[in-house]
Amino acid sequence: MKIFLLEDDDAIGMGLKYSLEKEGYETVLSKTVKDALSRVKKDDFDLYILDINLPDGNGYDVCKAVKDKGDLPVIFLTASDAEVSVVMGLEMGADDYICKPFRVNELMARIKTVLRRSSRSSVADTRDAEGVIEIRNIRIHTAGARVTCVKENGNEEQVELTALEYRLLLAFCSNRGVVMSRTKLLEDMWDVSGDFVNDNTLTVYIKRLRDKIEEDPADPKIIKTVRGLGYIVE
Repeated sequence: MKIFLLEDDDAIGMGLKYSLEKEGYETVLSKTVKDALSRVKKDDFDLYILDINLPDGNGYDVCKAVKDKGDLPVIFLTASDAEVSVVMGLEMGADDYICKPFRVNELMARIKTVLRRSSRSSVADTRDAEGVIEIRNIRIHTAGARVTCVKENGNEEQVELTALEYRLLLAFCSNRGVVMSRTKLLEDMWDVSGDFVNDNTLTVYIKRLRDKIEEDPADPKIIKTVRGLGYIVE
């Protein structure tokens, strides 16, 4: 299992590299955005851990390069839990984030959770039953793990969803007519009790999903909010 680590602080970088290798992960450490972009283009990794503030740029640029290669798992390291930093990272497709200072054990737990989710997502299409789920003008092709939108002229257009957005949509579809609480959705998406996930994470993913599948995200007709209880797909 190969992990890419982008961290310019020598003490943190070397300490994390040592801890990761002690856990059995092959780890490559970069200290600059320039070096990181070069390595990302040349090599493939199972997980990317990216610091946000670097001397020659920021981790968002590296995250974009990673996501251009595919839906690969990314965890951001941030010196602040400021909502703007968190939301920006998640909007770019990051799977999780952790604020400095943090406990190594917590980071290891997050890594294992993200890798486990990523592994399941990569084989999800082989486990889904064949068929198409239709919700208004949205079609979910479960055999191929893809989503399309039917336009007024009858043509289908591909809806580009990340693995986690698709997983969230399937969680709603598997519980049509049932109000899904935020806690239940977090459990379905993250497979943990929620201890390691800020509630803002779910808000961001629901917003991103609505932006992609709703005709009017400000007045959603597919994923509806049930005030004080959660969400429902009827």
